[in-house]
Amino acid sequence: MSSWRTSSVGNKGRYGLIAVLAGLVLLSGVANLAFGAVPIPTREVIAALLGRGEGAQTAIVLYARLPRLCGCLLAGAALACAGVIIQGVLNNPLAAPNVIGVNSGAGLATALCCALAPGAVRWTPFAAFLGALAGVLLVLFIAERAGAARITLVLAGVAMSSIFSAGIDAVVTFVPDALAGYTDFRIGGVKNLSMARLAPAFWVIVVALILALSLSNELDLLLLGRETAQSLGLQAKWLRLALLMLAAALAGAAVSFAGLLGFVGLLVPHIMRRLLGEESFPLLISSALGGAVLLTVCDLVSRLIFSPFELPLGVVLSLVGGPFFIWLLLRQRRGGGGF
Repeated sequence: MSSWRTSSVGNKGRYGLIAVLAGLVLLSGVANLAFGAVPIPTREVIAALLGRGEGAQTAIVLYARLPRLCGCLLAGAALACAGVIIQGVLNNPLAAPNVIGVNSGAGLATALCCALAPGAVRWTPFAAFLGALAGVLLVLFIAERAGAARITLVLAGVAMSSIFSAGIDAVVTFVPDALAGYTDFRIGGVKNLSMARLAPAFWVIVVALILALSLSNELDLLLLGRETAQSLGLQAKWLRLALLMLAAALAGAAVSFAGLLGFVGLLVPHIMRRLLGEESFPLLISSALGGAVLLTVCDLVSRLIFSPFELPLGVVLSLVGGPFFIWLLLRQRRGGGGF
């Protein structure tokens, strides 16, 4: 049984909190569209979304801020749910897509895809999925061979992330045009997105989220331990692989357009687990909404804090997530067991 501290909130309270999160998604989304270097009144934002606006403000909303908002919503939901799945399958509160090499594996595969087939943009989410899956399987293999300690998994992930990052650097060195805006990709961000670029990743994320929700009961059983799950008739080995593949699809699709964003898959699942408990179905839904809110708010802050200059989204996210990760490591060191 997991040692994470869980919430005693009942079903009514859980779905009430989910409703609050949905409201926060809506409010943060409207704020993201309305505020920036050029403030736009809310009524003009609504008119633009309904197809009734015209002029420069409508163009800013539809072609600059709306794709960016959609990128935040998709990447936040995908990375947060990938974190829920990875932490549950590995029974490790320190595990997250950016910590155990999933993001960097997806980044390397994306760089290779762009270098070898520059015109095949629609295939980058699928290449990123393969890279993310390779990353998580390699880290899992190394950790199991080296020992079962939780910190071993983190150290293996750090090592593989360094190797994958070196691979990305090598690809860009030989093919400088492989990744447009390479610095932005490494830091992570949603600048200069278009709906056409988001479309392939959108379908991968939607399908993976639906499948993850359909397997939420099985994920709950895995939290009881591999032996217990097998005694209840589950094929634990294959189920773990299937869930890790879904996590890789979610993280890989997000990386394909948002770059190497970190900490979403670590920070959000812990907060939601503390608020709602470990039941996977509400945890996945709340994490998707929470991740969307987190990225949307961080993106808004990145645009406003030094306006008219813009701070990269990944920098703001790291300033939030870095101290949290250090606190979590110290808590694990003291035997607190995380949340």
